[in-house]
Amino acid sequence: MSAGQKSEAAAPSGDSRALKGKRGLSRIVNALRYSADGLRDAWRHEDAFRQEVILAVVMVPAALALPVTLVERILLIAVVMLVLIVEILNTAVEAAIDRQSFEINPLAKRAKDLGSAAVMLALVLAGGVWIAILWASFAH
Repeated sequence: MSAGQKSEAAAPSGDSRALKGKRGLSRIVNALRYSADGLRDAWRHEDAFRQEVILAVVMVPAALALPVTLVERILLIAVVMLVLIVEILNTAVEAAIDRQSFEINPLAKRAKDLGSAAVMLALVLAGGVWIAILWASFAH
C-alpha cells in the first residue's frame, strides 16, 4: 500500500468506504436500514411521493377487492408500485444533482426533466392499466 492510500479498515467514520464490504446477515440488515432511511426521507421531503403513497393506500386495497383475475390484480398493484419506484429514483437523481450544485446547468436540467418525464410515463402507464382492466371487467 502506498503512502497516499488508506486501507478500507482505516477509513474515517464519515467515509462511505466504511459502509462497503459487509457480508452475510450484516449486509442484509444494513441494506434494510438504508432502504427504510430512503423511504423515510422520501416521505419527509417529497410531496409527490406522499401523494402517491396515499393513492397507493387506496388503490392497492381496491385492487385486492376488485373481482378481477389474479394476473390482473398483480398488474394493478405492480403499476402502482412502479410509480412509487420511479418517483424514488427521480428523487435520488434530483438529490444527487442538487448536492453537486444549485447552479442552473443545462445538463442538470436535462437530468431532472428526464426524471420527471419518467414519473409522468409511469403515471400514464398506471392510469392506462387501471382503465383497461376496469373497462374489461365492468363494461360489458
